[in-house]
Amino acid sequence: MGCLDLYAFPPVYPAHLAGSPVTKKEIVKQISDKLKLPQIKTKEIVQLTFDSIVETLVREGRIELRNFGVFEVKRRKPRKARNPRTGESVQVEGKNVVTFQPGKIMEDQVKSALKVVEPKRKLRKNAKVGAGVSANGSTTPASNGAVHSGASDHTEPADMLGELPLKPR
Repeated sequence: MGCLDLYAFPPVYPAHLAGSPVTKKEIVKQISDKLKLPQIKTKEIVQLTFDSIVETLVREGRIELRNFGVFEVKRRKPRKARNPRTGESVQVEGKNVVTFQPGKIMEDQVKSALKVVEPKRKLRKNAKVGAGVSANGSTTPASNGAVHSGASDHTEPADMLGELPLKPR
């Protein structure tokens, strides 16, 4: 089998998924259709690829995928934080996190994209619903009397700062 330039075939996803997160199942279907392979075989290949990336990160701490990007494990230092409900100071332990630096080709394609769809964000099951969209999808009044327009489920962080009591550390 010859080399297939996947960048020559930009992904096309169904319109009803616009703004929804792309799942592994959709990636498998797309690759399966392009390469004319059974989906079950493609799913194995995709899963082995993901597993290999994770194993390399655990073992080596870094993986460079040319023309795609670099995944790297970094250590976050322990730090002091504040419980937003109680205002109590708490110690957060250090932890390992995975960072990603996109490659030049990916960065160029994203920069030149004519339309970027904002992903739809899911509410966490135990999250309190404030101003904006409630868990059942209806709009709720904000604390300042404004009503959420429903045009976008995204709230800019600067908008939220006005409603949060900021406490010095």
